[in-house]
Amino acid sequence: MIEWWYWLILGFCLIMAELLIPAFFTLWFGIGAITVGLVLLAIPSLGIAAQILLWAILSSAQVILWFRFLRPKTMTAIGTSASDVIGETGVLVSNLTPHARGSVRFQKPILGADCWECYADTPISSGTRVRIVAVEGNFIKVEE
Repeated sequence: MIEWWYWLILGFCLIMAELLIPAFFTLWFGIGAITVGLVLLAIPSLGIAAQILLWAILSSAQVILWFRFLRPKTMTAIGTSASDVIGETGVLVSNLTPHARGSVRFQKPILGADCWECYADTPISSGTRVRIVAVEGNFIKVEE
């Protein structure tokens, strides 16, 4: 017979496992186990099959709710990968030479930021509209 506190221990262990597995996934199974423990505390005659079924349903429902409705949206206004943003235009906010980096500001966030450090093969003065030709790590390559 599984006692109610077994479910609580399992739930807390799963929540603690989230610290080792940073996928934000085992948390929902831990919360489901704690909920089953609390339900079992209120209804001690619940059978083992019903407990496991309840845990599976609660955990799955929480995972579905998280991924479908509650998860923060990671998509930006324009593009989610480097290939999506090639060709986007912005305004250069500082002078740019082949040997010094500058900054370019976009009207909408590009890959999560509206201002990016950039470089170019030719000198470009500030205030000029530039176009992204490549994304290389934390910098973008631009041209007029």
